[in-house]
Amino acid sequence: MLLHIVARGKIGRSPEAELVNRYLKRIAWPVKLTELPERGGTIPPLAPGSVTIALDERGPSLASTALARKLEAWRDGGKREARFLIGAHDGLGDDGRAGADLLLGFGAATWPHLLVRAMLAEQLFRATAILANHPYHREG
Repeated sequence: MLLHIVARGKIGRSPEAELVNRYLKRIAWPVKLTELPERGGTIPPLAPGSVTIALDERGPSLASTALARKLEAWRDGGKREARFLIGAHDGLGDDGRAGADLLLGFGAATWPHLLVRAMLAEQLFRATAILANHPYHREG
């Protein structure tokens, strides 16, 4: 299953970009990162058999193991792509949230959208490591 991050804003050469790249390189699953301008731009068409996850502060927080189990269920259920949407500095609009199969939050705090990209990359690495029984993740 392809893990596809669609993010608004150009991350450029920054500490956040370094973190994103560090974690995305460690993921054994296919990964794609699409950057869009802060406003406008065309979101790539969604392939059939895909699931959309919108990163939004109003969404529930999931434990790393719960995210891993969701990815596992989608993968084993035949989903071809898990698309993660990250909005610009002002978040996602109502349309971005409405079309999502899941809203996912990283707690009640408001996080900078470039940092959310790094946090998501780390959680995707952790989730796929959990599914591979990698010792990186430790329970408890």
